[in-house]
Amino acid sequence: MPVSRAAGFTLLEVLIALAITAFIAAIAYSSLSTALQAVESTRATAQRSYEVSRAWMIISRDLRQFVPRPVRDEFGQVEPAMVGGSAARLPLSFTRSGWHNPNNIARSNLQRVSYRVEDGALWRDAFPVLDRAPDTVPQQLRLLEGVEVLELAFLGNLTDAQTAGRGIALETRNWLANWAADTATGDAELPPPAALEFRLQLEDLGEMRRIYALPPL
Repeated sequence: MPVSRAAGFTLLEVLIALAITAFIAAIAYSSLSTALQAVESTRATAQRSYEVSRAWMIISRDLRQFVPRPVRDEFGQVEPAMVGGSAARLPLSFTRSGWHNPNNIARSNLQRVSYRVEDGALWRDAFPVLDRAPDTVPQQLRLLEGVEVLELAFLGNLTDAQTAGRGIALETRNWLANWAADTATGDAELPPPAALEFRLQLEDLGEMRRIYALPPL
């Protein structure tokens, strides 16, 4: 009577099976890695879009609540209601209304705010009082990362403005790079501009611009 041999896999079959398994695992890992990178990229893009949109929302809110109220700086000098450009101490500084007061603190609802770029970020400084003392410290908010340049342009006279859908179409001339009082003549009575252009140069998204027609006096 012949002796039966136990059924099993040969070494070659085992090696082939292992090779196939490794090949399938490599394909699966590559696909999973690509999918995870895509998810992470989408998440980062969404987060960046949120940060940029939030920054523009805050800038727009401030400018739309502009009020023509001059202030005194920490040196006791009169600072116009709005001042900005490369000739000014800060790229943009102005007075706004609508300062929320949920705790009913005895203070004005007006607030002095400034915008500047430092260490590759856009900063918003808000002062607790309008007329500052030498030791007045602003509340500093790091508004947006990855900012290379902040530039302003100012329009002294609004030649033509008409409603165009949801926005405002402006025909403008004579945009100025600076809106600052001539301190040499002691003239701090600088009326606010009619409109301004807020320009940001971002490391990843390039140039972004917004034009704001200021509230009429």
